[in-house]
Parts: sequence; structure tokens; C-alpha cells
Amino acid sequence: MRKVTYSMSMSLDGFIVGPDGGFDWPGFDDDVFQLSMDEIHDVDVHLMGRRLYETMLYWETADQDPTLSGAEREWTVLWNALPKVVFSTTLTEVQGNARLLPGGLVEEIERLRAEPGDGEIAIGGAGLAAGAASLIDEYKIRVFPVLVGGGIPFFARDERRVDLDLLENRTVGKVLYFRYAVVR
Repeated sequence: MRKVTYSMSMSLDGFIVGPDGGFDWPGFDDDVFQLSMDEIHDVDVHLMGRRLYETMLYWETADQDPTLSGAEREWTVLWNALPKVVFSTTLTEVQGNARLLPGGLVEEIERLRAEPGDGEIAIGGAGLAAGAASLIDEYKIRVFPVLVGGGIPFFARDERRVDLDLLENRTVGKVLYFRYAVVR
């Protein structure tokens, strides 16, 4: 069965964006960018909400930017080829290799898990991850060296205990990287 993963960056105090909506934190460098590219190689489909979709729209046309680095061009190719499902009740259309669903997150994950293949079903965005929390098999966390004091939390505050097994931890530049499997 295909694994469901939730991968995002967060501040040391546990937020994916600060109170101002920003995530331009210290420590993002070429090695951290490479880590994101390495992760995306294992993904067959990426699920995201409206906010993350709108943030990632940049990459739909980024290949037209002559100042892109080789790594950024590689990311553009990988990201644009990746099938995406955008969950939104406010968007009316999506671009590129994406399709729009107004709801049915759990049903969509179950449908995708039933399809053949062994690539990951990746979830991006805290709101979407909260809606699929009981289905997540693995957490991939990049912890940046900053305290932002508030914003959108990485983990849903649903008072549900989840035991985890550490699969990997390492330092990538100034960023801490963790992979945890959910204990079932």
C-alpha cells in the first residue's frame, strides 16, 4: 500500500509560517533545496490546499526565468511533471499538472492508495495534513533556526496522541532534518 507522507519546513517553535505569513527563514541554502529535490523523487502525487498551491504556482513558469540556477531548473522539471491534487472550495481552476477537488480528502487518499504503484502520496500544508492526520504514515520535518512566535502550526492541535519512530535525523547546513514513521 502506498505511503502517505507530510513534509514541510517549520520554525524551531513549530510553525510553517510566521504571524506575518512569511517563511523566509535563515538557513535555506542549496543543501536544503537539494533535500527537497531528493524527497520529491519518491512522490507519485502531491496533495495540497489552496495556500500552498498559490505559493507553488511560481514554479509553473519559473523555467522562463534566465537567472534560475541549475538546481532550480531541475526542481521546475520535477515539480511540473508531478501530478497534484488541489483541495479548495474557493478556486475555480488550477494550472499545470493539477486537478481541483472541493473536498473528499480522506476518500481521495483511499482512492490513491488503492491504485498500483509504490510512490508516496505527499501532503503539503498544515490544514490539509490536519484533515488527513489519521492517514499519515510518515512525517518529514525540516526545522529552521528561528523562533517566529506564532503563525500556522506544523502539527494539528487536536489533542490526539501519535507515537512515532525516528527513521532518520541529520543536520543539513543550519537546518535539522527528521523523518518519523507513525507507530500503528
